[in-house]
Amino acid sequence: MLAGAPTLPGFAEVRAMVELEDMQLFVCAVSSGSLSAAGRELGFSPAVASKRMTRLEAALGVRLLQRSSRRLTLTGEGATYHERCMAILADVSEAELAVTAGKAEARGLLRVAAPVDLGRQWVGPAAADFAAAHPRLSVRVSLSDRVVDLFEAGVDVAVRIGALADSRLVSRRLARSRRVVCGAPAYLSRRGRPRTIADLAEHECIVLQRPGMRALSWTFRTEQGLHTVRPSGRLVADSGDLVRDWAVAGHGLAFKSIWDVAADIDAGRLVPLLTDLPAPGSAVNVIYPSRRFLPARARLFVDFLQRRFAAHEAAVLAASTPRAEPSSPPQSPRGKRRA
Repeated sequence: MLAGAPTLPGFAEVRAMVELEDMQLFVCAVSSGSLSAAGRELGFSPAVASKRMTRLEAALGVRLLQRSSRRLTLTGEGATYHERCMAILADVSEAELAVTAGKAEARGLLRVAAPVDLGRQWVGPAAADFAAAHPRLSVRVSLSDRVVDLFEAGVDVAVRIGALADSRLVSRRLARSRRVVCGAPAYLSRRGRPRTIADLAEHECIVLQRPGMRALSWTFRTEQGLHTVRPSGRLVADSGDLVRDWAVAGHGLAFKSIWDVAADIDAGRLVPLLTDLPAPGSAVNVIYPSRRFLPARARLFVDFLQRRFAAHEAAVLAASTPRAEPSSPPQSPRGKRRA
């Protein structure tokens, strides 16, 4: 060191006392809500995890977490330190990506949330393929049609359909989407096809109503502008995948995201209806807490999802386009089928 060079008082001592793994343990404990679970994730026993957390608080001279038998709660100082730790760990991940371009490896635990139908058909398989390409990565996927608070649930990445409501989050579009009215061939053979929006009143419409919310309205784009109806039906579910299951079973008409039913339409299990009155377009979005605090594993997974959805977007959207109706057998003058 040059004579007279300025020094940072206490820097060496603080660096020796606070290790990067202790920061990771702290951030992981906040995300999982459990110090023991955080320790297991990082390869520590519960006793070692507790000891390291106590050492971290002693080194800083403040209490970071209020511990109880049921949960961990951040103190004021803990919340401030948590934000800075996330920034530091993100910078470390960014540095690793910068020097391993083209060879980046995701590692640690990636927490992903998605709606049930979209998760089962698209996000879950993508997460498994992503994990297969990164042997040092573990993936935990949570499927729920409820809107999950990413901060409270400790979720790294969530996939949703529709607009972003939380200004604290960052959204990145994965693909275009739209809803489509659809029904099973068996149902349509019994009840016929709706030709107009008004015809829906004569049909069994399967209603999606999430807890604490109004039933999902069905909106269509017409020559006069948007037309919204609130269908009433005898079958009501708070789960989108159950709505789809009922429709496939022939119990009624459903208003579903095309990403949820494209495979059923292609397989002939469902038929798109009112295709000349399309629903307003929307998007499949991936959301995460912050670009700056996004760990490398999440950045890589977001890129992976974007490639996966882009590869299937055209085929999925094509499933909602008008299709020729099956022709009816020729009828005799008396209305009977010819032999």
